[in-house]
Amino acid sequence: MSSDTLTIDGVGPMPVECPASVAELRDVVRRCATDGTAIYPVGGGTLLDYGTPPARPGIALSTGKLDQVIDFPARDMTITVQAGITVARLNEITKAERLWLPIDVPNPETATLGGSIAANVSGPRRYGYGTFRDYVIGVTLVNDRGEETKAGGRVVKNVAGYDLMKLYTGSLGTLGVITQVTLKLKPMPEAWASCLFFCGRHQLAQALELLHRTATRPSAISFAWFHQHDKTADHWAFVVVFEGNSEAVTWQQEQLRQELGASGIPAPDGNRGEGIGPEQNFGLESWIIFRANLRPSSAAGFCARAAESGNVALRCVAGGAVVRGGITADHYTMGDFARMLSNILEAANATDGNVLVERCPPEWKKSLAVWGRPPSDLALQKAVKRALDPNSVFNPGRFVTDAF
Repeated sequence: MSSDTLTIDGVGPMPVECPASVAELRDVVRRCATDGTAIYPVGGGTLLDYGTPPARPGIALSTGKLDQVIDFPARDMTITVQAGITVARLNEITKAERLWLPIDVPNPETATLGGSIAANVSGPRRYGYGTFRDYVIGVTLVNDRGEETKAGGRVVKNVAGYDLMKLYTGSLGTLGVITQVTLKLKPMPEAWASCLFFCGRHQLAQALELLHRTATRPSAISFAWFHQHDKTADHWAFVVVFEGNSEAVTWQQEQLRQELGASGIPAPDGNRGEGIGPEQNFGLESWIIFRANLRPSSAAGFCARAAESGNVALRCVAGGAVVRGGITADHYTMGDFARMLSNILEAANATDGNVLVERCPPEWKKSLAVWGRPPSDLALQKAVKRALDPNSVFNPGRFVTDAF
């Protein structure tokens, strides 16, 4: 991301403003609201491909300089920080007190906390720990009039007012600019281990069912499939992660090995090492990326249908509830992808799932169903947008639009 200008989905270049304080940020918002200039909030610039193209030119408003720790009462297992802090720095600060936020965020050295919350980013550990909506207990925003608004608080047992934190989490910066966040934390696990095993293409449903009824309690289940020219050699690679006290981790490793061996799937090798890591893309540095949100019970059927399309790498997390795919062929046309998208969207819709396009050439977005099928509460989402940002100051066109 340039320090002077920024282009989002082919719209720009836009000037980038980097206020050094919340007061300065409020002044910028007031000025833009008065003259009708659109504001596109950005953090580390790691998710600029996500969303539909901006509806009109404007400015990019960076929160990168708002990166201070406001309060860290470690005994309460909470922390309050400004939204521009990077996820990697947040992790370093909490680690010193043997605490952590167990959310996997891609590119944590660059990604900001506010941007990650706005996009509701998550990775493999959502299987055992949940998502940002489970950890944000307080939030401060600047609204479309340049006013500072607050929701929640700094204590875990706060029950006053509406739970607006869940509304802002995943709103993609369309309802205001997040400036401060309070998070609840968890104690860091004493030990962890990752187990790697493989199964054939036609054993995926069997492996998922076994992991669903296992006596173990994984904190993360991630599995991947990569297209090869000889499909008879294709297989699924599973990484199962256990975290907790040493005795429990060791027992779970051995238990999973026995369960898989009894099912006819080769037993995994237990290995302590770097684990799954926070990198969510896992080989999906592709120019076209889609994400399916599914019922775990439908993951095997969906993956089989997506794999048949060819030239695609698949990575699945949360026991198959989230499937991300990357097109591995550089000669794919928009027509090729539109047909594939229609095929997998039909497979997802059959079980109330959906498919979103996370990344593709900006010019394709005008013709593709970037957000998949319209959600049943789309009218409500638009009503919330009109109520909280009636002049569409924040991120116009990027989310909750007629592009659904």
